[in-house]
Amino acid sequence: MEAELIIMFMVAATTSAYFLWFHQLSRRLTGPKVYPFFGSLPILFLNRARIHDWIAGNLRSCSINGGSGTYQTTTIAIPYFARKQGFYTVTCNPKNIEHILRTRFDNYPKGPTWQTAFHDLLGQGIFNSDGETWLIQRKTAALEFTTRTLRQAMARWVSRTIKTRLWLILEKASQEQFPVDLQDLLLRLTFDNICGLTFGKDPETLSTELSENPFATAFDSATEATLQRLLYPGFLWRLKKLFGIGAEMRLRKSLQVVENYMSEALTARKLNPSDDLLSRFIKKRDVDGNIFPNHLGADTSSVALSWFFWLIMNNPLIETKIINELTSVLEETRGSDPNTWISDPLIFDEADKLVYLKAALAETLRLYPSVPEDFKYVINDDILPDGTKVPAGSTVTYSIYSVGRMKSVWGEDCLEFKPERWLSETGAKFVPPKDGYKFVAFNAGPRTCLGKDLAYLQMKSVVSAVLLRYRLSLVPGHKVEQKMSLTLFMKNGLKDFKYVINDDILPDGTKVPAGSTVTYSIYSVGRMKSVWGEDCLEFKPERWLSETGDKFVPPKDGYKFVAFNAGPRTCLGKDLAYLQMKSVVSAVLLRYRLSLVPGHKVEQKMSLTLFMKNGLKVYLHPRDLTSA
Repeated sequence: MEAELIIMFMVAATTSAYFLWFHQLSRRLTGPKVYPFFGSLPILFLNRARIHDWIAGNLRSCSINGGSGTYQTTTIAIPYFARKQGFYTVTCNPKNIEHILRTRFDNYPKGPTWQTAFHDLLGQGIFNSDGETWLIQRKTAALEFTTRTLRQAMARWVSRTIKTRLWLILEKASQEQFPVDLQDLLLRLTFDNICGLTFGKDPETLSTELSENPFATAFDSATEATLQRLLYPGFLWRLKKLFGIGAEMRLRKSLQVVENYMSEALTARKLNPSDDLLSRFIKKRDVDGNIFPNHLGADTSSVALSWFFWLIMNNPLIETKIINELTSVLEETRGSDPNTWISDPLIFDEADKLVYLKAALAETLRLYPSVPEDFKYVINDDILPDGTKVPAGSTVTYSIYSVGRMKSVWGEDCLEFKPERWLSETGAKFVPPKDGYKFVAFNAGPRTCLGKDLAYLQMKSVVSAVLLRYRLSLVPGHKVEQKMSLTLFMKNGLKDFKYVINDDILPDGTKVPAGSTVTYSIYSVGRMKSVWGEDCLEFKPERWLSETGDKFVPPKDGYKFVAFNAGPRTCLGKDLAYLQMKSVVSAVLLRYRLSLVPGHKVEQKMSLTLFMKNGLKVYLHPRDLTSA
């Protein structure tokens, strides 16, 4: 009897102590409601289909009445774990993002959670490594993104793929009036281009038959299965891996296909060295004499283009401005005959002159960044610029998606699609934000995307290839929404994050504990009025232009736009990405007007990149340039 009373007393005391602790914890947290033991997981699970908008909504609520656009929550409401593995600091404050990506870069690596989950797929490649390994691979990869290699990539891969394959498929669809999934075509095109640039080998997934490619299918499947590891406790996916069940079984089979393809490419390059990226890595060996693992990273140009074409179909006046710029540039370089404008895809110099188109693409990435959120692990305790304390061992998330939707960042019109916000007063120059960290679609700081310029070039080429020939329309009944994936496909893109090495305090005053994870929501940054103004939700390319409209003007605060990352990890391929996007856009818009298939729903896919869940199904209508 006494033993039972003692047990009952201990249970009651433990329960009381726990709920007293939980009450104090929930009072300190500023984010969504937390529940005993499960923290904010239940409400996160309920909002998983709209995760980016949910995060943006939470951050907007935190920025009301002078808030900084930062909140903290936990997914494990258990003592010790609540301030470590399960503790999340979520922010869309550009000053915090700059602090994470540049000022205290070494304190916010990818961290063990990310590296362990993605090791089977990405190994110790540039997308998954930290420290000296990452730095060496970064320097090697940077050699592949010079102006000379960008010109070569345009001619050898982008232009050739557009002319010999993309146009054939679009022309057939236009003549026979059957709908095409534009996102699927763009994914295939950019996948082929990236493989060519990386391995010197074109898998030809974009073909008139549009048949499945084993490598592309396996890589996509492996990526999706790997993503699921981030959604479950580590012990659970390790247990599934041990017994080879569920997603882990699919991952094992898919990785075998990927490894076989990589092995063939590696053998070919050893026998016949070239100037592609793989050949450069073969020459770089670690201390054990092993070649650095080099797995293909997720390409984001196709995702950005899918959202761009959807926005264009909903903003015909902006489409007209893009067409006018394209025809003006091509008339200058090719003469007054419209037939010469659509005879060949853009060359490097033509794509480079498309200022308004670049502004429209940047505006697309502001509202729909390919990587909506990024995560960082906190090594040491820190304090963010807004005063938030971040404990070591926790996670910091910066929401790139939310930044673009914050009025405090982009102004009252932040939700408008407004390319003019990227132009000079005359409209002649592209003017990025003065605060470079209010736009980090290509990351920022040391990890800025190496392929940024290639992405812009490719996107410009594709847009011109399509819009100069066709007018697009959405397929009736097609729903456009986000998809759960590594990128913001059209259902619920997922995230990238940083591990906290040491306790730190972010610029907004948030304390981040060592060992936690910091998630920065790139998606949210673009939707914050405090960052982009009242029109932050508008698609407004003009916000990227100088007053005259002749220059592209990026934000002065470079960390309000980190679509290409920022700081030391700024994407090396940023310029290549822009060139590629310009090429694709011009290749499409000079030929076609696009319209959504009626009923097609456009929504996001849950992924690390902002894919469209159902693809982008459109009709192509031949464009008459003589009346443009």
